[in-house]
Amino acid sequence: MLHSPMLVLKDSLKRESGSKVHHANIQASKAVADIIRTTLGPRSMLKMLLDASGGIVVTNDGNAILRELDIAHPAAKSMIELSRTQDEEVGDGTTSVIVLAGEMLHVAEAFIDKNYHPTVICRAYNKALEDAIAVLDKIAMPVDANDRASMLGLVKSSIGTKFTSQFGDLIADLAIDATTTVGVDLGQGLREVDIKKYIKVEKIPGGQLEDSRVLKGVMFNKDVVAPGKMRRKIVNPRIILLDCPLEYKKGENQTNAELVKEEDWSLLLRIEEEYIENLCMQILKFKPDLVITEKGLSDLACHYLSKAGVSAIRRLRKTDNNRIAKACGATIVNRPDELQESDVGTGAGLFEVKKIGDEFFAFIVDCKDPKACTILLRGASKDLLNEVERNLQDAMSVARNIIKNPKLLPGGGATELTVSAMLKQKSSLIEGIEKWPYEAAAIAFEAIPRTLAQNCGVNVIRTMTALQGKHANGENAWIGIDGNTGAITDMKERKIWDAYNVKAQTFKTSIEAACMLLRIDDIVSGIKKKQAPGAGPAPKPTVETEADADGEQILPD
Repeated sequence: MLHSPMLVLKDSLKRESGSKVHHANIQASKAVADIIRTTLGPRSMLKMLLDASGGIVVTNDGNAILRELDIAHPAAKSMIELSRTQDEEVGDGTTSVIVLAGEMLHVAEAFIDKNYHPTVICRAYNKALEDAIAVLDKIAMPVDANDRASMLGLVKSSIGTKFTSQFGDLIADLAIDATTTVGVDLGQGLREVDIKKYIKVEKIPGGQLEDSRVLKGVMFNKDVVAPGKMRRKIVNPRIILLDCPLEYKKGENQTNAELVKEEDWSLLLRIEEEYIENLCMQILKFKPDLVITEKGLSDLACHYLSKAGVSAIRRLRKTDNNRIAKACGATIVNRPDELQESDVGTGAGLFEVKKIGDEFFAFIVDCKDPKACTILLRGASKDLLNEVERNLQDAMSVARNIIKNPKLLPGGGATELTVSAMLKQKSSLIEGIEKWPYEAAAIAFEAIPRTLAQNCGVNVIRTMTALQGKHANGENAWIGIDGNTGAITDMKERKIWDAYNVKAQTFKTSIEAACMLLRIDDIVSGIKKKQAPGAGPAPKPTVETEADADGEQILPD
């Protein structure tokens, strides 16, 4: 008797398995790589993205593009995660990661057609990765993080691929200034640079990009509390930072006080006033010129302060307050009674309020040894500023990477070509079936120089053959493509560098991702959330408004 076919999975589930899945994943990853591919290199194109709310993003930062895309295919989603990781980890090379991973999967496709087992391919890839990192170590050259010229060349090669390359020096200068300012020595020659906390980028539309600068201090979008009465320009201010409200505290819950006589009322008011006066006197003991608080500041406190000639700023963001503290050497105090002389910040050279565009900004600048800074960006339009800010982030990350790990590799696809040549040589020493995927991995590394050549519009095949000839035995490690002209040049002379840990991270991330996607052999989609059998859709929790609060819903029978 013939068996009737068994149904294991529900009808609503789709299941794909075997080589079908591999092909689908590889196609999806290649599609993602193709979106990004044209944004690699100095001659890169921009992408314009419309987001759900109708806003526009114009960018060629790989990560920014992928972040905005809505993607249905699961494999493509994990490709996007790659560039996210890369962005968070080293801040640069987001485009290269995707292009490399896409290429790795592309060369693997041929092997899957020939029924190679995915684990074999993965094993070969991992071996190739180890050898690639070893090659990187060999050709890396140390750099002095204090040598301004070489730092500039480095950061410039990172932003050379970005839209702002026409203002290359400007952005590179800003990035290096900012990162060297906030670097903290950890001892043992290590420097820690916290970009997120201590470097603020203020974008103000208007003016020209050339007006952008790094302030030796901080600025924030606030004016003094009483503009007419308080000074707006103070040289060498004494700054006190508070974290508490300078106003009368209301009771936690409703307090009822019975007043018998009329005088009691005025007494109550007087106590409130005295409380505030005390607070202000405690602060004024230290003769500050500027009081900044994160919380509120009542009219009365404002009056006492302005009478003493003290400028006050209220309701400042906590992050901004931290930056001010770092910049002028003050300590943020939680209660006015705990103020000490050491808490007063005297490191700033100038406090002033300026009107830029149509808003007031307070500047605390000319600090002696600021450990925080603000980058002031000016530019024609919002979109332009956003793009410049993204490029600045990349540039600062590169500067930070160099400060952390001062080793250089050639840019312009030279590193990838050298790695590729060395791996090709090694592949002849590998026994067994793994030899072919290993060699394919070596060829995949050529995707980066090839894409660079494509984007400059030169004859790709000729250029690549010439480059491969130059790199044939792993010599001339520094010969690559000048992304602007597409000519084959020596990267040392053109000062086109990449940071070591960016490259290493790029290789690791892309190969590991390729392995992960190759290992997938089954996709089951359409899985429903598990529900108790027989339960209908879960009832929506009813929200009571005040109107029906006295209805019968309160006590269920």
